[in-house]
Amino acid sequence: MTEKPRAADPGATGAASGGSAAAGQGAGDEPRVVIRDKRKIGKSTEKAAADAAAADAAADAPAEGLVEEAEVVVDEIEVEDPVSGPPVVDAPAEPSEEAAPAVEPAGPELDVLRAELDERTRDLQRVSAEYANYRKRVDRDRNLVQEQATGTVLTALLPILDDLDRAREHGDLVGPFGSVAEQLTAALGKFGLTPFGEQGDPFDPTRHEAVAHQTSADVTEPTCVQVMRRGYQLGERLLRPALVAVADPE
Repeated sequence: MTEKPRAADPGATGAASGGSAAAGQGAGDEPRVVIRDKRKIGKSTEKAAADAAAADAAADAPAEGLVEEAEVVVDEIEVEDPVSGPPVVDAPAEPSEEAAPAVEPAGPELDVLRAELDERTRDLQRVSAEYANYRKRVDRDRNLVQEQATGTVLTALLPILDDLDRAREHGDLVGPFGSVAEQLTAALGKFGLTPFGEQGDPFDPTRHEAVAHQTSADVTEPTCVQVMRRGYQLGERLLRPALVAVADPE
């Protein structure tokens, strides 16, 4: 008996076709790796990432020779550039209101200020002049006091000098005593002590004290013909007048 060929089961056929489709879909689909980041990278970085993903896919391929390709899609990788240099400091905000200009004093106020300035200037000049006069007066008084003190001491030593003069007239200033007398006279001379009154000097009533008068045909003016005691002066100050005998012309 000849058997009729059996019609193919539609369900089996559909299952087979469905399995083949599922297998085909599973074999044809390529893995999709998505790396999302907020930074951006350049082309060299994208290429390096794609090469690394392809190498990983090749390592995971099945031994039968089925090759699955991996696709790496990098949507956005943002890389912020590092900030170099010192930090930026915001400049201070400029004041919104402009500085008010200086107000110059009015005419009457300016005149008052000038008058006060002139008065203070005159006061300063007056004080400066008074101070200069004060310094001069103090210096003059100091020198006067010093001269008076020195004159007082020298006046007390004048009698000793008179004794030395009388010893000199009699020829007693010899030897060590004469040397001491000369040293004393030189030391007193350093203080400004100056003797005066010599025979034949014109008579000066401001420096000589006449104790005797006579007339003589040998003189033409009052002249000191004899010195009884020498006079002394300290600088311009008269310490003691000279005692002299005066001869008036006939």
